[in-house]
Amino acid sequence: MKQPKLCIVGSSNMDLVTYAQRLPQLGETVSGTRFQPGFGGKGANQAVMGAKLGAQVTMITKIGDDSFGRDMLQNYKSLNLDTSYVLVTDEASTGVAPIWVEETSGNNAIIVAAGANDLLTPKDIEAAHSAITSAQVLICQWEIPLETTLAALRIARKQNVTTIFNPAPIRSQLPDEAYKLSDIFAPNETETEVLTGLPVGTIEEATVAGQALLARGAGKVILTLGERGSLLVEPTKTTHIPTSVVQAVDTTGAGDSFMGSLSYFFAAGVALPLAIERANHIASISVQSHGTQSSFPTRENLPAHLFE
Repeated sequence: MKQPKLCIVGSSNMDLVTYAQRLPQLGETVSGTRFQPGFGGKGANQAVMGAKLGAQVTMITKIGDDSFGRDMLQNYKSLNLDTSYVLVTDEASTGVAPIWVEETSGNNAIIVAAGANDLLTPKDIEAAHSAITSAQVLICQWEIPLETTLAALRIARKQNVTTIFNPAPIRSQLPDEAYKLSDIFAPNETETEVLTGLPVGTIEEATVAGQALLARGAGKVILTLGERGSLLVEPTKTTHIPTSVVQAVDTTGAGDSFMGSLSYFFAAGVALPLAIERANHIASISVQSHGTQSSFPTRENLPAHLFE
């Protein structure tokens, strides 16, 4: 399998994770069982997942000139990411994401303070033009300003670089251009319901919602459906790709594990349905361990047949 070349434009956050038997109600204080800081941010997570599988990854992001930012930059370097476009600002802190994890279910609640992520601009993206155009796949999310994401997608589209847009975390409605610039548009259940106003409780309902997103201009749609797996919606057919049912202990970052893995396999030349199946598998492994990037498996810890 050839080494894929990925470019990720997105966020870098420091995750501040607290575990408890249950999540608190509004106004309630509960006792936590432990605290674990870690590296996160949707863009960073997807980039790290790709790198752990063996991709050549360039990260375009902005961090603060603070201890979190310095630690994050060192983490990228330790994983052999190209950090030429990891930009540092003294105008805002590095983004942070306090996360609460319910140990009994693995479910979580997150509040993100974007910080430096909100200062990543279209001008910064233009300066990184060569990093985008030399990649096989560009991956974007919605944890940075939308206009910055659109600037990256426009550059990639002009140079026939495959574009994947993961509209997370959901903020509002998207302009038509965001769909039209997406070769693969990849929302989860909640994001799909917000964007379409349609339910996704069954595979049939999810298919209708996916077709609604296609109608807005997306090339293909991949709906991630949690324990139900993923749904690939194309103009001429729809394919449900199930996943293994596992005992989740922490679902934080599972979607990013999926996106980074999907991008890796697709850029490596694997057919999209099989790439989704393999990404489902890796995401199911990630939810069985605590943490975000720390729960992502490396290539050495995965079955060899996944890379054939």
